[in-house]
Amino acid sequence: MTASGETPSQALDDRVLRATRKAIAVLRPHLDAHFSLRLWDGSVEPLGGNVVPGLMLEINAPGVLPSLLRRPSLDRLIRHYAHGHIDISGGTIIDIGMPFATDRAARRRMRKVGKLALAKAALPLLVAPAISPDETRGFGGASDGRTRKGAADNKRFIGFHYDVGNDFYDLFLDPEMQYSCAYFPSEEASLEDAQTAKLEMTCRRLRLTPGETLLDIGCGWGGLLCHAVRHHGVRGHGVTLSEEQLAFARAKAERLGISDQVTFELKDYRDLDGRFDKIVSVGMYEHIGLDNIPAYFGKVQGLLAEGGLFLNHAISRRSKKRQRRLVTRPEQRALQKYIFPGGELDDIGHTVAEMERAGFEVQDVENWRQHYERTTRVWCERLTARRTEAEALAGPELYRLWVAYLGGCALTFHRGSARIYQVLCGKSAKGLPAIPLTRADLYR
Repeated sequence: MTASGETPSQALDDRVLRATRKAIAVLRPHLDAHFSLRLWDGSVEPLGGNVVPGLMLEINAPGVLPSLLRRPSLDRLIRHYAHGHIDISGGTIIDIGMPFATDRAARRRMRKVGKLALAKAALPLLVAPAISPDETRGFGGASDGRTRKGAADNKRFIGFHYDVGNDFYDLFLDPEMQYSCAYFPSEEASLEDAQTAKLEMTCRRLRLTPGETLLDIGCGWGGLLCHAVRHHGVRGHGVTLSEEQLAFARAKAERLGISDQVTFELKDYRDLDGRFDKIVSVGMYEHIGLDNIPAYFGKVQGLLAEGGLFLNHAISRRSKKRQRRLVTRPEQRALQKYIFPGGELDDIGHTVAEMERAGFEVQDVENWRQHYERTTRVWCERLTARRTEAEALAGPELYRLWVAYLGGCALTFHRGSARIYQVLCGKSAKGLPAIPLTRADLYR
């Protein structure tokens, strides 16, 4: 016991608490944040002069800040959040981060923080016991940005991501189970309307006509193929590496009475054969690995019939001034480790170049970044609103990782660090392309 009657542990916690408050007092005028910090003792410290009532970033244990100060990294922050050492109340991660996403003035203000005063205030935090954010459920694999994957790896990676359970995805996706960028025809459009618009726009871009064969590589829950069969009269075939998606897609085709016009199978794209009039890939390109791109486009080229069209819909990263493959941003490493193990993002210039090297003629490239920011924001808000159900299905740790991922994606697309494109190309430049002179038909 100390002279004040406290145990040594209580005295230590008090020192950490006082140091935290002193550090906040140094930072507050420069940070001028719109939210408050709720500390582990229940006290609330506003981080600016005009905070949003109730919007809180919660620090739930005295050892969190010492841990982050000694080894600051995005990965460590994510693991603390996954374990519940850090939480958000009164809003979402988007509400916390959006004002900072493009606020250069905030960064300039932070450069004016008195480093000596901050170090003096935070010194007790640096020497206090830290809480360990140990690894989360053994998720993911290497996150070094270099992935050489075979078919077995692909199936394991896809199973990890998509076989979390259809009921979990049903909490935040639309009825068509579209887990890819929606297309919002207006500011007022709902997610459901926007996903239907995405399906229709994709089919129009491929200029589908009755009787054609359409291959969907990475068909998900079968929404695009079912739409194409029902509304454009094609015969469809889809492949996936997720058993949960396969079962859902087959049951959906049976329920809609179109199982004689569309088929689904569990198969790696490398094992496909035959010829298809049109080929589409939505949200699968990110999974193949940068080293596998030439083989991937070569395989698609071999599957596409003469005069056919291929549409590739994929998230991309910004192109670097110097192509340094071994250097990736912290948020990209976190994405690869926790949500898309084995995934890599290409830049659009390299994607187009590889398409041309494979013999394709690129016809259209359209940026959907604003659409995906809106899509991921809605997903994050919906999943957050159904937190209790999500935690019951997948556990609190996985729920937190998903909310952080969806919110982080919305912020990343908002500031332009990530983009997403639909690229349409023809099999070759020989002869006239199988598209009209103008694009007026897309927007009728």
